This record gives sequence, structure tokens and C-alpha cells, in this order.
Amino acid sequence: MEPIRKHEGLVYPLNRANIDTDQIIPKQFLKRIERQGFGQFLFYNWRFNDDGSRKKDFSLNETKYDGASILVAGENFGCGSSREHAPWALQDYGFKVIIAPSFADIFYNNCTKNGILPIQLSEEHTSIIIERAEKKQYTLTVDLEQQRVKDNGGFDVPFNLPGYQREMLLNGWDEIAVTLTNEDKIAAFEAERK
Repeated sequence: MEPIRKHEGLVYPLNRANIDTDQIIPKQFLKRIERQGFGQFLFYNWRFNDDGSRKKDFSLNETKYDGASILVAGENFGCGSSREHAPWALQDYGFKVIIAPSFADIFYNNCTKNGILPIQLSEEHTSIIIERAEKKQYTLTVDLEQQRVKDNGGFDVPFNLPGYQREMLLNGWDEIAVTLTNEDKIAAFEAERK
């Protein structure tokens, strides 16, 4: 995984609450065996018509959000089933940071395990971001080391990420990489067992 220390990116506002994992990546696309390739199916039922053409009334299809890497949404983001494919689809599409007032627990943990930074901000702060991003192209800087979300117009709010998840994302580690940081201790233990 890529380390996340500081990320500046275009914001995509998805002003909806209770977005479940089946909306993020519908079940019919879960047959792939690799983590890549899911981005094209992200929010499929919202983005595409039955004939595969893009829906004109879904905001992610607007060109002003092309290249967005920060998604901001309503409360309870990632609820529903525990499918790890949801963060895979978001990441494959290009999102590195997700900001919401609250997340489903399993989804939140799946994000940190797969290199996406989930940030919980108040409804007031997420509403401000959504409102600004709906009006025009809007960028934020997310500083994981300082645990702050900022824009260039005075918006500057702190966030908190638990130490273990923060360390994983700062270093670009998955759980196997965390285990391998203790490789010398594991080798010594195994040598003792002989």
C-alpha cells in the first residue's frame, strides 16, 4: 500500500446518508478474484442506465468531479454487508480519503486495512465541505501526521484516527507488513522452538 501522510485532492460531495456497500459495489460485480478492476462498477446502479449509458442526473458523472480523490458523504457510510470489495472499488476508482460524520464499523476497518483514510467529522463540518464542493471545484488538504483537514480559505478542523490504524496508513502497511515488522522476534521464537 502507498503511505498516506499528506494528501491534497479534489472533493466529490455525495450528499446522502446510509450509503450501503451494495450501493457502493453491487453484488453482481463481486466475482473478480483480484482487488483491481472494481472502480468501473462503483455506484453502478446510480451511475449507469440499464443500457450501460451514464445517467445525467448522478453527480459523479459530472466532469467537474473527474479526478476527485476525496469523497465526502452523510452519516453511516458503508453500512450493510461486510464486503471488502467496497473499499477496493472506491480505491480503484481513485478515492484515497473518505469523510463522513459516521461509518459502519466493518467498513471503517476495511478502509484502513486497504489504504483508504476514513475521517469522521461532525455533521456541521461535513455539510460545509459538501456545500462548497457542490458549488464549484473544491480541494482539501488532509494531513494525517497532524490529523487536520484544511482548505485554502480558512477551513481547518482536527480529526482523530486511532494509533494503530494511523501507523498503518502513515507507513503504507497492511496487516502482513505489520507482522513482518517483528520478523526478528518471530525468527528468534521459531529458533527457540527447535
